[in-house]
Amino acid sequence: MPTTAPGAAAVMPAPVRSPLPQSLVGGTVAVIGGSSGIGLAAGMLLHSLGARVVLIARDPGRLAAAVDRVRAAGEPGATGPDPAAVLGVSADGGAEVALNAAFDQAGALDHVLVTAGSLGGLGPATEVSRDQVRSAFDGRVWGALAAVRAAASRLPAGGSVTLASGGLVSRPVPGIASLVAAGSAVEGLVKALAVELAPRRLRVNAVRFGVFDTPLARGAMDAGADEAGDRKMAAAGALTPLGRYGTAEEAASAALFLMANTYVTGEILNIDGGAHLV
Repeated sequence: MPTTAPGAAAVMPAPVRSPLPQSLVGGTVAVIGGSSGIGLAAGMLLHSLGARVVLIARDPGRLAAAVDRVRAAGEPGATGPDPAAVLGVSADGGAEVALNAAFDQAGALDHVLVTAGSLGGLGPATEVSRDQVRSAFDGRVWGALAAVRAAASRLPAGGSVTLASGGLVSRPVPGIASLVAAGSAVEGLVKALAVELAPRRLRVNAVRFGVFDTPLARGAMDAGADEAGDRKMAAAGALTPLGRYGTAEEAASAALFLMANTYVTGEILNIDGGAHLV
């Protein structure tokens, strides 16, 4: 677990650690949007490795259920994940004051993952309202910046913030101009923040997620969490290069890579099963 204080990082090189996920063992990772989908999958993977996980989400009921699932992600024992090392904090990921309070409650932090977001602002560019566009940017751009602002003074040298973008940024379709603009802004923010926070030896990256089989994707595709929904997702996924949509765990593992490798910053990691190639 890193021990170098952020203030000392300005005069010392970035720390060198194993780039394997096992280097996350014993560290603390806050997952904003950790009550479902990719965020929840990341929490489960991190806990199974032996990291301390702090799930941050708005809905207290869903958050409590997510904490239970993460705690069950590995067999507790002397050398295994500690079931007590999972904390749930109910907070609005886009509210900086609430995030600061959540991080205070979490204590020491090593990495922050932001998967919270929405599909706000959908509709033809000639028809969406200014409020809808503002909602799209508030949910994604301000949410990302608020997380970085709250985390920057708390993270140690080598620590990281990983943000979420989307594959539609590079492959837009009609009716999502606001969403694409917000996602593109997040990617630009990553590069700017990576440069700005480099003197503190902090890293900022993003994952450009394609379509994964998550509750958010199922909701957008009107596919329920039942056999009929499974068939609908399988039929749609069969049209992709690999013949299926990815799992939430496959998506989350990309974020773990960015956390573990202390020489990666300012990068946009594309993970979409090759969808951008066709």
